[in-house]
Amino acid sequence: MPPATAISKPKHPLDTFFSPDSIALIGASRDLEKIPGRLLSMLRKNEFPGRLYPVNPNYGDIDGLKCYPSIAAVGQPIDLAVVIIPARAVLGALTECAAVGVRNAVIISSGFAEEGGDSAAMQEAIAELAKKTGMRISGPNAEGFYSEAQRVAATFSPTVDVKPGTPRLIATRRRIGIVAQSGGIGFAIYHRARALGIALSYVISTGNESDLGAGEFFEYMVQDSSTDVILLFIEGIRDVDKFLAAARRAAEIGKPVIVTKVGRSGAGERAAASHTASMAGWSAAYDAVFAKYGFIISNDLDEAVTIAAVLTTNPMPRGDRVAVLTVSGGAGIWGADAVSMQGLQVPELSAPIQTEISKLLPSYGSARNPIDVTAQGVHSGGLQKSIDLLDVSDEVDAILVVLSLSSETRMPFRQAELKPVISAQHKPIVFYSYTLPSDFARNELAASGVVVLSGLTHVGVAMRRMVDYSKFKLARPVNSDALPSRDLSAHLKSPTMSEFDSKSLLRDAGIWLPEEVLVTEREALDAAIARVGLPLVMKIQSPDIPHKSEVGGVRVNIATKGEAFLAYGALLQSARRHRPEADIQGVLVGPMAKKGVEIIIGTMQDATFGPMVMAGFGGVTTELFRDVVYRPAPVSAPEAASMLAELKAAPLLSGFRGAARADVPLLCYLIEKVSLLAARSRNDIAEIELNPVLVHPEGQGVTIVDALVVRKN
Repeated sequence: MPPATAISKPKHPLDTFFSPDSIALIGASRDLEKIPGRLLSMLRKNEFPGRLYPVNPNYGDIDGLKCYPSIAAVGQPIDLAVVIIPARAVLGALTECAAVGVRNAVIISSGFAEEGGDSAAMQEAIAELAKKTGMRISGPNAEGFYSEAQRVAATFSPTVDVKPGTPRLIATRRRIGIVAQSGGIGFAIYHRARALGIALSYVISTGNESDLGAGEFFEYMVQDSSTDVILLFIEGIRDVDKFLAAARRAAEIGKPVIVTKVGRSGAGERAAASHTASMAGWSAAYDAVFAKYGFIISNDLDEAVTIAAVLTTNPMPRGDRVAVLTVSGGAGIWGADAVSMQGLQVPELSAPIQTEISKLLPSYGSARNPIDVTAQGVHSGGLQKSIDLLDVSDEVDAILVVLSLSSETRMPFRQAELKPVISAQHKPIVFYSYTLPSDFARNELAASGVVVLSGLTHVGVAMRRMVDYSKFKLARPVNSDALPSRDLSAHLKSPTMSEFDSKSLLRDAGIWLPEEVLVTEREALDAAIARVGLPLVMKIQSPDIPHKSEVGGVRVNIATKGEAFLAYGALLQSARRHRPEADIQGVLVGPMAKKGVEIIIGTMQDATFGPMVMAGFGGVTTELFRDVVYRPAPVSAPEAASMLAELKAAPLLSGFRGAARADVPLLCYLIEKVSLLAARSRNDIAEIELNPVLVHPEGQGVTIVDALVVRKN
């Protein structure tokens, strides 16, 4: 048998983008005060190890490097071209790059789609060039990128400037990768992370995304072995399929993603027939996607960096019990409050471990939790020994060390004692200094793998998010057989649909509903009553009246035939009075449902991510309380269960104050089926709303009381 042949791992297509062997700077300049000059300066200061080719017909040389009149004159293979010339010259330069085989380009130049008109057309031409030639293009209007490991500073950002003789603070072995749709913010995240000693893999500014988008850069970070935690700064996703594929892969391999989504305060409101769509926030679909894939949402820059610091220096916790260890009683209480306010536990320690810790403390210390070793305990070694004890204890899952690190000469730890505990990674150990930490302290603790944090609220949030992430599990795929595949086109001929029309569609789609009769004339009411049985519910039906209660169009608990005939006339009269122009189909007669917890199930179409499914507490107060959760459709029944668990009123489903437990499994199955219908019919159905759905006691199922389906225009 022949020997096995070694198979080399195929390179990622963007490896030559982020780790180029050669870079051409089109528009390079000798003026270091201007962006073209700073680009070359940053590359050289950061000691780019590859070949640099300045391109500008106005110079013979720049900073000791030969300067070429055109990209064709270089005559050497080029992995990356950085373009910083007037906007109207960019397309021609890129065409020349493609002609000589340049693999990738970053367009720093601005003045494209952000200006509209002819400028937008220039950007479209760049996108077409990328498709035609296969050259990958980032930008235009980008701030470039920085690769720390490969020393590629293809940016003009001052955050990557290198000051001679200044050592770099690095506390983490694990690295963060940053993808930002704002160059300024992306490099600001890097700048703050660097100040804490967090190592970086890459930071990329995506610019206008004519070709390469945030989703594709995100995918690169997910597969990159040197990136351990990903930070995203998002305005809006254009390459949706790539983004979602990367999100799923990150969840599958357990690579944490911290995301900040801006643009949450948009002034636009959805004009929609259903509560589902009208209640959706400006970024509800983004939050739904983030929740589905376990993203860690942060809307504060320092908070996001703190979360990254905690994740890059600690293992995942096994639970939510925190030991707070301090040298100051008041600071320790404050630390305990900070984590407790995030829903974490600060349990009193058992007598045996308190006894052991007490041996390390002066008489005025406390071993209960928070554990106050006092300043004296620091000098006697009690602080370090307490960490040692807590690190191997089964009584807590994480340790928060609260202390003062302002000294420029003294340290409360010895590296030989602390570093082995941090390196062992038994459980998270987070360090917070209530005084501003000195550079001396930061550097000394960095040598042990410790990042010193100085925002207590952010520390509490970071520890909470770490616990939440440790519990996250990606939901299993949806079973498509849960809903039979049927042709529903016959139901979708009218632009708007009444409850009767909507329920007819749902029945044909395979969703169970109670038997009901549409009565179009008074003489047919007797037969309807006999078929359905008393007590009754009667509702006006019109495609022009989506919310019947607003026009007095609903009568419930009808116990006799006489009441039914009176209700029939009253419903028609009320509808004609309130909506004289409405097309009245008749009155829907159905059985009075048994009592149950009122739930709303709905779907809507998001412009970016497509069909969304919503679940929450329903009835007429749905829009008042807005206790709802969204996910991208379809969702499986287990994922539906996790949605319901997020609701503030979730205890109402699990037997609140002695009530019977609700039939949650049947409710989850219904959510799964409705979400499948929305996903399959994305081209035909804009919205679905079932409100209310009555969830009966366990084993008794659910009843869809009202339904609305809105056809997609």
